[in-house]
Amino acid sequence: MGRLPKWRRVAFMPEITYFKPAGILARLLDEVCLSVEEVEAIRLKDLEELEQEECAERMHISRPTFHRVLVAARQKVADALLNGRAIRIEGGNFEMASRRFRCLNGHEWEVPFETMITMPPRLCPSCNSPSILPIPPFGWGKGIGRGRRGGRHR
Repeated sequence: MGRLPKWRRVAFMPEITYFKPAGILARLLDEVCLSVEEVEAIRLKDLEELEQEECAERMHISRPTFHRVLVAARQKVADALLNGRAIRIEGGNFEMASRRFRCLNGHEWEVPFETMITMPPRLCPSCNSPSILPIPPFGWGKGIGRGRRGGRHR
């Protein structure tokens, strides 16, 4: 029996999780399923243009494992694009890294996602201000590459 897969660290959770070719009903399409860590591998290597060693460090996996995840992700995307399949993003073996917050007095801090689920921050740890806001992670909000319809699938 093989080893259980190691959890991969992910810093970005995609807002849009379904993509399909235009003009074809979704129920008529075959789907390709990308895991969240495969999307993270594409984001780090192709969007942020990091070296594989840096990508692997950020995901807390070895460089050969990162390479295998990236190759699998690119094969799935190529299959979907060239064969007219829909892409669904879901599942995988991953954990979220952390979330950054800022109070209105300008103090910033990070909270691990595991802690945030059980005990979300209510006060700034530096000045005890109750006025805190999450800092959006890289890639959130409208920006380059969101398309005519804002990236929504219909």
